[in-house]
Amino acid sequence: MTKTIVGYCEPFSVRPGQQVELKLSATEPAQCLLDVVRLVCGDPSSKGPGFREELVARPDVSGPSHWPTSIKTRTQPLHPGSSAEIPTGPWLEGLRSCTVQVLVHPTRFGGGAQQLLRVGEDSGAGTALRLGIDHDGRLTLEVAGQRLTLDRPLTLRRWWRVTAGYDATFGQLRLRQVPLPSGVPSDALVLHEAAGETTADELIGCSVGGPVRIAGPFDGRIEDPLLVEGCTDDPEAAVAGGAGHARWDFSLGIGTTAVHDRGPYQLHGRLLQTPSRAVTGSRWDGTTQRWQDAPHQYAAIHFHRDDLTDAGWQSDVTLTVPADLPSGVYAFRVTAPDGEVDHTPFVVGPPAGAPTARIALLLPTATYWAYANHRMTIEGADFFPSRNRLRPEFEYIKQHPEVGLSMYEYHADGSGVMVSSRRRPILNLKPGADGWAFTADTNLVAYLTQLGEPFDVITDDDLHREGAELLAGYPVVLTGSHPEYWSTAMLDALQTWLTAGGRLLYLGGNGFYWRVAWSDEEPWVMEVRRAEDGTRGWIAEPGEYYHAFGGEYGGLWRRLGRAPNQLVGVGFAAQGFDRASPYRRTAESVEGRARWIFAGVDNEVIGDYGIGGGAAGQEIDRFDPRLGSPAHAVVLARSFDHSPEMLRTKEEFLATALIPNDPNIRADIVFFEGPQGGAVFSVGSIAWYGALAHRGYDNDVARITTNVIRRFLDPTPFAPPSA
Repeated sequence: MTKTIVGYCEPFSVRPGQQVELKLSATEPAQCLLDVVRLVCGDPSSKGPGFREELVARPDVSGPSHWPTSIKTRTQPLHPGSSAEIPTGPWLEGLRSCTVQVLVHPTRFGGGAQQLLRVGEDSGAGTALRLGIDHDGRLTLEVAGQRLTLDRPLTLRRWWRVTAGYDATFGQLRLRQVPLPSGVPSDALVLHEAAGETTADELIGCSVGGPVRIAGPFDGRIEDPLLVEGCTDDPEAAVAGGAGHARWDFSLGIGTTAVHDRGPYQLHGRLLQTPSRAVTGSRWDGTTQRWQDAPHQYAAIHFHRDDLTDAGWQSDVTLTVPADLPSGVYAFRVTAPDGEVDHTPFVVGPPAGAPTARIALLLPTATYWAYANHRMTIEGADFFPSRNRLRPEFEYIKQHPEVGLSMYEYHADGSGVMVSSRRRPILNLKPGADGWAFTADTNLVAYLTQLGEPFDVITDDDLHREGAELLAGYPVVLTGSHPEYWSTAMLDALQTWLTAGGRLLYLGGNGFYWRVAWSDEEPWVMEVRRAEDGTRGWIAEPGEYYHAFGGEYGGLWRRLGRAPNQLVGVGFAAQGFDRASPYRRTAESVEGRARWIFAGVDNEVIGDYGIGGGAAGQEIDRFDPRLGSPAHAVVLARSFDHSPEMLRTKEEFLATALIPNDPNIRADIVFFEGPQGGAVFSVGSIAWYGALAHRGYDNDVARITTNVIRRFLDPTPFAPPSA
């Protein structure tokens, strides 16, 4: 069935008494049924537990916790494209003759006209001045329908000084482009100045005052926008002579949405749709890599026509979470007249500071946002083949690119996507849409539900915001299948909890891999800088390895001195997606101090079944003391019989190499004791979740996991072996 209904919840994670808002858009508006369901398992795979949801009963009386039985859907469009918006003021309202100067670094031509800067609006008696670039990369200046276009196009990925003037007295437009020195000697042969002017009686007396918009739409970098009263060929001299002006300095407020004006009128503004900041500008000379050391070298903003971090949709339903609603994964279920069913998920955590169970399932929402609307299923990747038959959710992404990009894509101009957001429809967050991430993790929800041990559901968003206090009430925490993206606050919180005696089950692979940063101002926006090394969809540009949010150095935690091996005993080793493999037990699992983990398990080979064919697959982690795996850790099993498509991750190599029967391509099951009676159990495989439900949970993988959970719930302290 064709997908016609999409939506998102804001926020994604809520507590009892808090509100969650459902925001929907439908291709064909209709009166639809509305329910709230608890998702026990969102994975429809026949090799798993199967899709299962439980209807949440409506309160008997109306009130904030009641929701309607039906809603009328509507079409809510998406408007991607980042820009800077400057509200109008007295000086702007009075503008007639004026000059605009900007430094411009275009990164893409084609796809329609682009806007560098607009002054005023076409409304009432006023009109607008628009400085832009046409389809072929030529500068344009337009006022009152009169246009001036330069003959020589700009050159992509080079800095230009652009000056545009409008003389209301004589009805004249002036436009000039000058290339800035680039450090590339041959540029002098191909980058040339160009200028032009035109006069039209229709322009005489036109007013262009009003609000200012910088970019939107535009692909490229803009620096030092300057707006000066009066038409002049030398705006800097006019400023020095006392002319009224606005000078927006993008080196101020990096990491925020603020746009600061150094001019006398303080015409400050804000950024929309999160363009990229902390990027190199025209003055970057390579002598610094950290934008905080020389902000003037990073006084540029990179705008994209496909940026989208806030859909800005109106809410269709606002639900106050009932005080007695158990923690779990929920969804608004919307059923259209034609039978289409849409699920928009959200998480209900426990009451603040009051865990309702001794187990917490930590859902890796940072990973969900990193992969939000990924195109790998559609377009393929170096490590992931494309598919000819797409699920309706991915077909929707293909047909509607305006839903925004994941952190694994490039913008249309070829730059890597550094930010992602939950405030937009995320199609692969729908249950069953993708075997990766969210859908996979609902298998863990199903496993814990059948286990019968009470558990709370918490998220990365919660952990980043609340820190170690979020974990303090839980003796046992389980990760999701792919906890890949971690902020410093998250990692510090988990480490603090482990140091205090926490007991962690790391039930996934490729975890604790990339450092990310969240915006303090817009906490729904997350940033990554893919610096230096790692398996990645793109590579950060030179000089741009430090996050705009908080200024931390980006990249792999392994390269930042905090390899996942130090925390959970294993770290990312290899990836391959054609099939998964089994494990073979070691002697330690039979005779060592952790043999209790295998109580009731008689087989030497375990996990030779599952959704992917085995319990060790997709992305796998290895024990390695050189990277910090604890010396007292016990390796209980190692995977084997991986396909030739299971390849070592690139940060493992100093040079390219083909290693037949590579012994370092393996997943290791590891156990070790921690401080204060705590412990860690790691399986080193994303595919572990897919084997849990085999034969109705009557299997070795489920038995091992259950043994660990039950022992971790036992308050008897763990003690490491004597030295």
